[in-house]
Amino acid sequence: MRFVQMIQKQLALLVLSLVTFVPALAQVKPTIKTIAAPPASVIYIGNSFFYYNNGMHGLVGSMVREGLSSHKLRASLVTIGGSGLDWHDVASYFRPDGIGKYSFVGNNEVVFNPPGGKLFEVAVMMDCSQCPVHPTLKAVFTEYAKKHSDTVRKHGAVPVFFMSWAYQDAPEMTQTLADAYTVAGNANQALVIPAGLAFAQSMSKRPDVNLYVADKRHPSPEGSYLAAATTYAALFNKSPVGLKFSAGLKPDVAAHLQQVAWDTVQQYLGR
Repeated sequence: MRFVQMIQKQLALLVLSLVTFVPALAQVKPTIKTIAAPPASVIYIGNSFFYYNNGMHGLVGSMVREGLSSHKLRASLVTIGGSGLDWHDVASYFRPDGIGKYSFVGNNEVVFNPPGGKLFEVAVMMDCSQCPVHPTLKAVFTEYAKKHSDTVRKHGAVPVFFMSWAYQDAPEMTQTLADAYTVAGNANQALVIPAGLAFAQSMSKRPDVNLYVADKRHPSPEGSYLAAATTYAALFNKSPVGLKFSAGLKPDVAAHLQQVAWDTVQQYLGR
């Protein structure tokens, strides 16, 4: 009898682990599948999820330089630690002679960008890690998703939302965040980058690849790489699979994250 009970207990634990690591899927389906053309300039507007591990713009930029070698990309990162969308004055980020006035290129040369041109073609925006699903803050998310989308379009750019990931110890957040961002994307006719779904997919396939730092919220180098690969796949409609750029990760880990990013984007956007 004791042996039978032990087997039953082990089976119960196995079932629990399978439930824990089943990757979530967005219940709401996105209506926007792509943007018109690969952007030549991108502004990332968010918080510490973007600036960890040398910044989302740097990781995506390295992927673009390898995967689309002839494509010129200028990117800026505007982040406030712990911020929600309502903390950002997005209109000020498009002011003339402000952000994007000059770039660092080549051997750390400063190049002044032509005045009067379009500052950014795409604005990638994310809210705080809980805001889209927080009982009090989710209404603020809805309000500012529209407000900032309107502002971005007023300046001739395309709004894009970045779907953030669940906390490591709260996997149930994946589903609610995915749906909240997809609803906002549909309401504002904006593409959504499914980074949160990619995190869930990765953990279901290789739980040994840790995507988080000790606080269980912020991304490890692996987590930032996965988020960047998902962004690259969604924004540029290009597979990251096979890229040599690994941000210092082990080749098998980088390959796994590349494949997860591409599979998730294809599945979520139905491309």
